[in-house]
Amino acid sequence: VSTGPYESLNLSTSVGDDPEAVAENRRRVAAALGVPALTLAEQKHTCHVAVVADPVGHFPATDALVTDRPGVALAMLAADCVQVALWDPAHRAVGVAHAGRLGVQGDIVGRTLAAMASTYGTDPADVRAGIGPHVATESYEVGPAEVAAARDALGDLAVVVPTSGGHGCLDLRAAVVGQLRRAGVPEHAVTAIDLDTRTATDVLYSHRAERPTGRFALVAVIDA
Repeated sequence: VSTGPYESLNLSTSVGDDPEAVAENRRRVAAALGVPALTLAEQKHTCHVAVVADPVGHFPATDALVTDRPGVALAMLAADCVQVALWDPAHRAVGVAHAGRLGVQGDIVGRTLAAMASTYGTDPADVRAGIGPHVATESYEVGPAEVAAARDALGDLAVVVPTSGGHGCLDLRAAVVGQLRRAGVPEHAVTAIDLDTRTATDVLYSHRAERPTGRFALVAVIDA
């Protein structure tokens, strides 16, 4: 029900939209999924992973959530960043991660898998991973400092397409896929939606394309 730059299904309360509209949008998504509510974190581009036992809990400065509770709808908001869903069918556990540039550099996906392993006994070899819509390489140019930071943090997983003046375009998806493989997730178990948020503003929000704008969500929930 959001309007203006947030039209129509903005799920974030931190981008200037009417809180009542956001609440109704969230209610509609939850209803469509058949769950009481969405479980969201206060995303701050951190590498903190929270284990969710209470679906209405508060998760400050958290960018990944894991649970084994059926019916708990874990949600991660984004408007260009990579979102990842991780499903462990052997232990019926699920995780979601918000992997922006800083999160990728801090290996938020690897940390989420590690949290699932320590909490539920997850073996990455059993995990199925889904990557949601995100900014494409050619749409994500950054400056020299960001290029250097990515190369320092990611090493051979840093996929940088040089442009000019020390700038470059970052391939965050390639880095995330590399981190999943390095953690032990099989290549065939990784699926990505090939949709560039920067150029798909008719159906998705993009912070790089439009400011202010809303946030969409990747949601993972275990069926009862």
